[in-house]
Amino acid sequence: MSRLFALGVPTHLGDPALLLLLLVLVPLAFWHHRRRGDGALAYSSLLRTGGMWRLHLPFYLRLAALALLILAIARPQRGLAWEQDLTEGIDIVVALDVSGSMAAEDFQPDNRLAVAKNVVQSFAAQRAGGDRIGLVVFAGATLVKSPLTTDRDMLRQLIDSVQLDSLPDGTAIGMALAAAAARLKDSEAKSKVLVLVTDGVNNAGAIDPASASAVCKGLGIRVYTIGVGTGGTVPLPVRLRDPRTGRTVIQRRMVKVEIDEALLRAIAGRTDGRFFQATDPASLRQIFEEIDQLERTPIEIKRYVRFEEAFQPFAWGALALLVLPVALAALGLTINP
Repeated sequence: MSRLFALGVPTHLGDPALLLLLLVLVPLAFWHHRRRGDGALAYSSLLRTGGMWRLHLPFYLRLAALALLILAIARPQRGLAWEQDLTEGIDIVVALDVSGSMAAEDFQPDNRLAVAKNVVQSFAAQRAGGDRIGLVVFAGATLVKSPLTTDRDMLRQLIDSVQLDSLPDGTAIGMALAAAAARLKDSEAKSKVLVLVTDGVNNAGAIDPASASAVCKGLGIRVYTIGVGTGGTVPLPVRLRDPRTGRTVIQRRMVKVEIDEALLRAIAGRTDGRFFQATDPASLRQIFEEIDQLERTPIEIKRYVRFEEAFQPFAWGALALLVLPVALAALGLTINP
């Protein structure tokens, strides 16, 4: 990413050594006053008539003109600068469980999936602009919801559209890992990361998690696994058919939901990642913040500057000071005593 900006006023000198010529101005002023030493009577007379400034003004105008000319030949320059970020981005795929158990309401005031979506949104928004982020959702099957992208607005909309019951029910952890790895296998990013968010036990899919995690290891993908929920019995909305009316109704029942912590630890350990347990919205948010800090690349910035000459105002100023006494004399406004 590049940024272009003007430096404004002259900030650079092409030949700064020429500024040493300014030292000549001091002996010139000293010589001028010695040469004009016409005696105490003359100076006393001038002081009484208020003409002292008229005596020396032409000389100091020429001296100021010389100073401006010296500044001009020292070549003041104005620059246009641009900065380019050389940081290599990180490619991250989030694999998000959308199985029925993610509707559990132990993450009040929302269910597990709603909280997870909000946290993933915040995580994506605060990543550096060069990082690409993708999204895979899974239950009994998998769906690539978003390819790797730097378009945060598009990613936000796609995360918003994630819903429960959009895939066959179940928890296909192995297939989720494989689908995410397929998104990352051709990546040339400095770091490839997979964040797996689930609240269940692998019970679906044709690919077992051990084989999928081995593939991730071989591709250099680091997997962070997050177990969502405390496990055990939790309140879960269940769709039932009312036998009297034939309509589908939702009842909240206490349902036992297990998390395969050993499996999630094994997946993370094999790929040099880490396992986290999120028992409430605050801990889930903190986990993503920790992952965000673990996967940071130092920013390297290269700065380029192109200078253009800016001596003209100094040269014109010197000319104006030299012409001023002549112009005043032509107008009959001589400044000589």
